Amino acid sequence: MPPYLLGLRLGGRRVLVVGGGRVAQRRIPALLAAGADIVLVAPEITPSLEDLVGDTVDGPSAEPSAGLSAEPSAEPSTGPSTEPSTGGAAPDAVTGRVTWVRRPYRKGDCRGAWLVQAVSDDAKVNAAVVAEAEAARIWCVRADDADASPAWTPASGHVGETTVGVLAGGDPRRAAGIRDAVVDGLRDATLESRHSRHKPVGVALVGGGPGDPGLITVRGRQLLAQADVVVTDRLAPRELLDELAADVEVVDAAKIPYGRTVTQERINDLLVEHVRRGSFVVRLKGGDPFVFGRGAEEVLHCARHGIPVTVVPGITSAVAVPSAAGIPVTHRGVSQEFHVVSAHVAPDDPASTVEWPALGRSQGTLILLMAVERMTLIAGALMRYGRSSDTPVAVIQDGTLPGQRALTATLGTVAGEMTAAGVRPPAIVVVGDVVDVAREIDVIRADMGRDP
Repeated sequence: MPPYLLGLRLGGRRVLVVGGGRVAQRRIPALLAAGADIVLVAPEITPSLEDLVGDTVDGPSAEPSAGLSAEPSAEPSTGPSTEPSTGGAAPDAVTGRVTWVRRPYRKGDCRGAWLVQAVSDDAKVNAAVVAEAEAARIWCVRADDADASPAWTPASGHVGETTVGVLAGGDPRRAAGIRDAVVDGLRDATLESRHSRHKPVGVALVGGGPGDPGLITVRGRQLLAQADVVVTDRLAPRELLDELAADVEVVDAAKIPYGRTVTQERINDLLVEHVRRGSFVVRLKGGDPFVFGRGAEEVLHCARHGIPVTVVPGITSAVAVPSAAGIPVTHRGVSQEFHVVSAHVAPDDPASTVEWPALGRSQGTLILLMAVERMTLIAGALMRYGRSSDTPVAVIQDGTLPGQRALTATLGTVAGEMTAAGVRPPAIVVVGDVVDVAREIDVIRADMGRDP
């Protein structure tokens, strides 16, 4: 007969665990996360379990009087939170407690427990624990013999508010494999999960990362899968839009350099309009929404109209694109600082707020965004304020995407080389000696396997 799956709410309830080895080490954290009051009976326990122990009892008793109540606690703070988890392998808050009774199992230890885990290394001990629990009508899980176990522990995982439990006829490896497949599908939103009674509301401001769709965060992917409307940027990972359900409305809010553009004011209004029609809106941006992404402007506009906003950080292209090209933005003994600069206005433009003289004097790494059309002026300003014309420079176009390409030059030659190579936005410019670190790595890799 198939087993009957049940979700046990163990907050404040006594759970007996007999055995302190590796199986207990796996089971107890999940019981703690569920808020259980755990009595751990074992002569010895692993160091990891010892780190979880709140109280130790060296005497003979594992009765409820040994610091634990046989009845559920009336204090609401001892139970697990009713709020949905924000994701991960298990809920973050550990609300239960562990009391270690430092001795072997004795008959009577099951008294007062709501659930028993027989996980010792001794089959006779586990059989005795099961027998006592059965006589007392207490559910017991026996780890070493699935056929002799009255209850089975499913392979479980947590994604947001969803708990997945899988049983596979007593085969734990198969159950874990199926669990992993389902959890991974929920995390990356390849499993449909839009229809929920706890559907998000308002706007989710999601950083899509530097361009590669695999670099969006798990949380961003989850919210994108639940969207009714997606307002997307030109630099957002476009491949993710193909995975949306057919009824999701996609609004193109691209700002094309020197071309067609949607004003920021219109984008702000679109967010409010769609939410007021009852839609959950994802504002999908490239990089991180708060790094030259005007994300705070959109949050402020929504706040002024009473609309809640969830901000999901993204991997900023300022760091990710140099990394994808093998360039560290800091390196011990080379650069202890890096500066991220928006170069959408020239150094001599009255609208510029960048301290170019300070950047010229600095020895730190400079990461320039939106600099392609103004590189001649920028290089000239940096050299005028103290940077050597021999300073290494790297330019990476379409970073993290299949068409990524890079060129290296010096501050004195980079503008001409960019023009000759036909570099176009989006591109990241890295100025500093860290560019030579990437060259050194390339040389070492090229030499690997060669005869000395």
